[in-house]
Amino acid sequence: MFAFTDRTWLWFAAAAYLAGFILGTVALLRDRRASNGLMYGLIAAGFVVQTIGLYLRGLAVKGCPLGNAFEMFQFTAWSAISLYLMIGAVFRLSLLGYFTAMLTAALTLISLAIPAWDATRRVGIFGGNAWIEFHAALALFSYGVFGLLALTSVMFLLRNYSLKHKHLSGMFAFLPSIRDLDHISLRLLTAGVGLMTTSLAVGAVWFARESSGDHTLKLIATVIVWFAYALTLGLRLGGRLVAQRLAWVCTVLFALALLSLGAVDSDRSPDGQVSQTRQP
Repeated sequence: MFAFTDRTWLWFAAAAYLAGFILGTVALLRDRRASNGLMYGLIAAGFVVQTIGLYLRGLAVKGCPLGNAFEMFQFTAWSAISLYLMIGAVFRLSLLGYFTAMLTAALTLISLAIPAWDATRRVGIFGGNAWIEFHAALALFSYGVFGLLALTSVMFLLRNYSLKHKHLSGMFAFLPSIRDLDHISLRLLTAGVGLMTTSLAVGAVWFARESSGDHTLKLIATVIVWFAYALTLGLRLGGRLVAQRLAWVCTVLFALALLSLGAVDSDRSPDGQVSQTRQP
């Protein structure tokens, strides 16, 4: 009898996100708005099955599944989806669901398609320390917030382009106003910086007590990402980084933040590793 593994559930989630992206693309090519209910349903279904997959992985690794690049990309996608499900309906951003489906489909499918990212599972990487586990989960959740920020930034750039070139049909007709996108981006930037600041504050005590240098690269990478976003927020609040420049910075910063996950993963201690078996 076939048993669903954690990766099987995660493949189902990726398929649901991809279906949402394809649905939205077809609708936009026909100059129509994708059904909000169907789009939201597909994303919610993907979220549920991805939660099951991450839960099963968590049971297997005895903690929050953040032990390799595969798990971190999956958790980042899950964070972005969970946040979208909370704010998408509130702000009635139909196209945000489309872009979120595109982002999460890319993150989940890429991580599933690269076996080396999940070649080794690390068990008990937090050593039973709930505070460190909370620190890591909160930091990765902030990456999900920054992912949504990047999406709203792309939407801002598209809206700005449509207004300058007087393209107001097709996908452009469904984009929120410049003002709405600016307000939402500022809220997301503030929330992401706040979450990462809290994460670093929680982890600082442990890092100060850690005598070895095993986590130096991880700490440096995390602090650089935090500083970049905190600086961006400061410049935005000071009125020195606004509009298109802010949107471009937030988009590029998220790409760099994803690249920083490689540094975090390479900084793992080999203790407690178990080799991955077959990958469906």
